[in-house]
Amino acid sequence: MISKHNAATGSKYLVRVASSDLFWIFTFTILTTVAAQISIPVKPVPFTLQTLMVGLAGAFLGARKGAYSQLLYLTLGVAGLPVFAPTPDGYFGAAALFGPTGGYLLAFPLAAFAAGYLIEKSKSYITVVSAMILTEVIIILSGVVFLNMFYLHDWSIAIKGGVIIFSLWTVIKVFSGTAIYFGIKRTQSKK
Repeated sequence: MISKHNAATGSKYLVRVASSDLFWIFTFTILTTVAAQISIPVKPVPFTLQTLMVGLAGAFLGARKGAYSQLLYLTLGVAGLPVFAPTPDGYFGAAALFGPTGGYLLAFPLAAFAAGYLIEKSKSYITVVSAMILTEVIIILSGVVFLNMFYLHDWSIAIKGGVIIFSLWTVIKVFSGTAIYFGIKRTQSKK
């Protein structure tokens, strides 16, 4: 049997763990991993929910810790763990950073940092929407430049395959991220 003292001690330990920075950095790394697996594999870059998690990591963790969560995500992927979205070309591990999705992935830490930085300055609706838009813009711009430089060598094809195809998804992710952020903040404020 578990005594009341042991249960109380265990409870205090769980609260301490759940309130630690490392716990939340790792949590957003896992959330980004899960979001990567929710994928529609189209060429050259699949549709995923990863960028939504990148923006939310910055929003909830702040600039530095949001960026750390995404650096950890990239590190796990480079180490060979199956954290990246499956691609039609089959790139995995470190090769994914040199494949068609590399430019997008490499922008994750910067995008999380930028979103977190904006939201640290102001938590207004306009700022949060702007932070979510900035997340998407940084990732998409980095991705399309990478696609053009290393794969497509044609700006019009790179923009069509790396930007325009994501337009509707980007709008959905921006407003979903904003709604999630404010929904969780409202719930937390009621406690």
